[in-house]
Amino acid sequence: MTLLSLGVLLLAALSPVFSEAAANNTFRPGEELRKYRRIRAHVKRLNKPPVKTIQSPDGDLIDCVLSHLQPAFDHPRLKGLKPLDPPERPIGHNPADTITDDSFQLWRTSGDSCPDGTVAIKRTKEEDVLRASSVKRFGRKPVVGTRHDSESSGHEHAVGYVVGDQYYGAKAILNVWAPKVSSPDEFSLSQIWLISGTFGTDLNTIEAGWQVSPQLYGDASPRFFTYWTSDAYQATGCYNLLCSGFIQTNNMIAIGAAISPVSAYSGRQYDLSLLVWKDPDHGNWWLELGSGVLIGYWPSFLFTHLSEHASMVQFGGEIVNTQPLGFHTSTEMGSGHYAGEGFGKASYFRSLQVVDWDNSLIPVPNLRVLADHPNCYDIHGGINRVWGSYFYYGGPGRSHRCS
Repeated sequence: MTLLSLGVLLLAALSPVFSEAAANNTFRPGEELRKYRRIRAHVKRLNKPPVKTIQSPDGDLIDCVLSHLQPAFDHPRLKGLKPLDPPERPIGHNPADTITDDSFQLWRTSGDSCPDGTVAIKRTKEEDVLRASSVKRFGRKPVVGTRHDSESSGHEHAVGYVVGDQYYGAKAILNVWAPKVSSPDEFSLSQIWLISGTFGTDLNTIEAGWQVSPQLYGDASPRFFTYWTSDAYQATGCYNLLCSGFIQTNNMIAIGAAISPVSAYSGRQYDLSLLVWKDPDHGNWWLELGSGVLIGYWPSFLFTHLSEHASMVQFGGEIVNTQPLGFHTSTEMGSGHYAGEGFGKASYFRSLQVVDWDNSLIPVPNLRVLADHPNCYDIHGGINRVWGSYFYYGGPGRSHRCS
């Protein structure tokens, strides 16, 4: 037995890469060894040396990493720098009107947290990368070459949106659910999009919300996430901190970690409040959660069009439909129930606002709603004195109405 053969056998016993290949009868020692080395190198680049590690009840490992060593600072334009100080909040921002705090994630249930001077980062495991179509595509959304209101591409939406002006931020309160996702290659999410550029070519987006994604996270838990792209999801951008981009400033929240508790049908509703806005002084896009909890920022140089402003803001849900067995997926959006069921049963976005040219938060003007597959996932909008502009949305996917 050669040294190479012995090494391959040892790695096969230790690594999920090799056990997966063996199970599929595609085990080719040289190729699998190269793949394993690529995955190990990628994971090593992503996981920075922690000063402390916290184990979550769901098995996640949360590393407390010195803030200036986080993945963002691998970017050539950020090397040697440190996170910026917090900017001024938008005029009219009232953190007291939200209830989300910094202990809404499962890993915080023990009361443990990361020390000052560090940021909380969910550790990437080799099996996480293995679930992706390739190392290069790990942490990235599938390329979408069409508009969000398109009926192709496998992505389906129920959204409220504003368009036709210059937008410098957005805020919303949304309830969190654990929708069923029927295939590992599908996901279900609810989020805010800030959008500029041309769909399919040079689209710029900033995204934040919650999602269930078995391929990305390996389970069915809803997780707090961020995303960005500057080229329509092709070669730039990623989820969370899985590439150099978003700069985290918070030591109490781990982007990509599970949210707990979640809303219950005909039971208690749990909300998430999100604010994204452009710092007028430095041009960076900041993310705030709940009652004044700053998460971090996207540097303006990451973008082309969004370096100036957004031309569209969207709020709502998105799923991927891979049409298993030739039928529409049964992956749920939101609560898995249609908008008409209302409070306590359907998902909602409420208190919708945008940030204008003067760094002021204002109610969304002329909110439009759109469901591109209304028999599967629908949306109903409204306005009242308590919630301001709002909408209910979602659905079960495949059903007697949706096939």
